[in-house]
Amino acid sequence: MDFIALLEFFGEDMAKAVAGLLVGIVFGVAAQRSRFCLRAATVEFARGHIGPKTAVWLLTFATAMAWTQGAVYFDLISLDQARILAVPGSYSGAILGGLIFGVGMVLARGCSGRLLVLAATGNLRAVISGLVFAVFAQMSLRGWLSPLRNWLAGLWTTPDGANIQLLDYLGLPDGTGILLGLAFAAYAIYVAYKNRVGWMVLFMASGVGFSVALGWYATFSLAQVSFEPTSIESITFTGPSANTLMYFLDNNRILNFAIGLVPGVFIGAFFAAYFTKELKLQGFEGGASMRRYLSGAAMMGFGGMLAGGCAIGNGVTGTSAFAITAWIALTFFWVGAGIADRLIDHSGRPVLA
Repeated sequence: MDFIALLEFFGEDMAKAVAGLLVGIVFGVAAQRSRFCLRAATVEFARGHIGPKTAVWLLTFATAMAWTQGAVYFDLISLDQARILAVPGSYSGAILGGLIFGVGMVLARGCSGRLLVLAATGNLRAVISGLVFAVFAQMSLRGWLSPLRNWLAGLWTTPDGANIQLLDYLGLPDGTGILLGLAFAAYAIYVAYKNRVGWMVLFMASGVGFSVALGWYATFSLAQVSFEPTSIESITFTGPSANTLMYFLDNNRILNFAIGLVPGVFIGAFFAAYFTKELKLQGFEGGASMRRYLSGAAMMGFGGMLAGGCAIGNGVTGTSAFAITAWIALTFFWVGAGIADRLIDHSGRPVLA
C-alpha cells in the first residue's frame, strides 16, 4: 500500500481512520467466520479439555506472533516506539485487571472483541453489553473510575519509564519470536486435527492473527510518512471502544486509527454473517440474564482499562510484541475466567461461543 498517496488523498487524520477501518474489516470477517473467542477457550481449558475452541484461539495467538515478529525480523516494522512498549507498564494493573476482565468475560459470555462481532450479527445482548463496556471503559479512562484505576495501576510498575520487551530482556537471539510463533501454530494445528476442526475455520483463525500484524504494519508505515505524531499500535478494543463512543458524542473529537477500527470490525462481521445467512436477532432471556451480561460488561470495561488492554489488545496484540505486562495480563485472563466458570457456571455445562 502506498501510504504517502493515502495521506495525500485523505489527509492525515482520515488516512489513519481508513487504515483502522480496513484492518478492522479483515479482523471482523475472520473473527466471525472462525468463532474466535478467548472466553470459550479459557472455559474449555478450565473444564479439562483442550478442544476446538482452544485450537482456534491458539492459532490466532500463534499467527499474530509469527507474522508480527517476522515483520520485525525483516525490518518491515519496528516496535521500539509502539505505545504498549514505550510507556510504563503496570504489573499490578495486569494482575488485578486481568482477573477482573477474566471474570467479566465469563459473565458476559464473550470478551469485548467477541461482543462487537456478535453485535454485528444481530445479537442485541452483545449490543447492549458492548455499550456498557464502552461506557465503563471511558469512566475508567477519564471519568469517575479513573482515580481508582490510576491508584491500582500505580501500585507496581515497570522501571525506567517504559514497558519490558521480553525477548530483549532475556537476551534471546533475533528470530526467536518467529520460532515461538511457529511452534505454537504447529501445536494448534495438532489440536485442531485431533478435534476435526475444518481447514476454513483454521484459515480464518490465522486471518485474525494476520490482521494484528497488519495493524502494526499500517500504523508503523503511517508514522514514517506522517507530519504529525502517529501512535504505533494495532488491534485492541478497550481504549478504541471508549474513544469511538466519545467520537459520536463530541464533535471536537479527532479521527485516528482506533476510531476507524471499531466500525471496521462491525462492518466486516456484519457482511460475513450476511453472506453466510447467519444474521439473527437475539435478546436477553430474562432479568437474571440481563444482570449477568451487563455486570460482566462493566467488569470488562474497568478490568481491561486497568490491565492496559482487553483479550485482544493484551492477549494477542500485546503478546505479539512481547510486552511483559501483556503476557501477565493474558495469564490472569485465563485464571480469572477459570475461577469464574468454576464458581458460577460449574464445570459440567457446555461451552457456548
